[in-house]
Amino acid sequence: MNATLPDGFLRRLAAIPDGAGEGIYRSRRWGVTVTRSADGRRIWLYGEERGGMGRVSFNLYLTGAGSPLLKPCEMPEQEVTDFILAYEPEAPVQPMR
Repeated sequence: MNATLPDGFLRRLAAIPDGAGEGIYRSRRWGVTVTRSADGRRIWLYGEERGGMGRVSFNLYLTGAGSPLLKPCEMPEQEVTDFILAYEPEAPVQPMR
């Protein structure tokens, strides 16, 4: 299921700040929460389209054994990669502690 991630995926994901924030995806406003584990090996993202039905959720595991492992939650991997590659984050609304 988890083929190689598209070029730019990890760079774009790294640009999304930890905590709750907002941004734009496909000309619509989204609320997004990102949590990174203390050891930096797991990243969880959940996002909702403001005033709409869109959702995105996944875990990304950065293993020492090779390629990152993307695990979408109840959606196709392509939806996740499309979102990350096109989402434009704004400043975080509330930092996570």
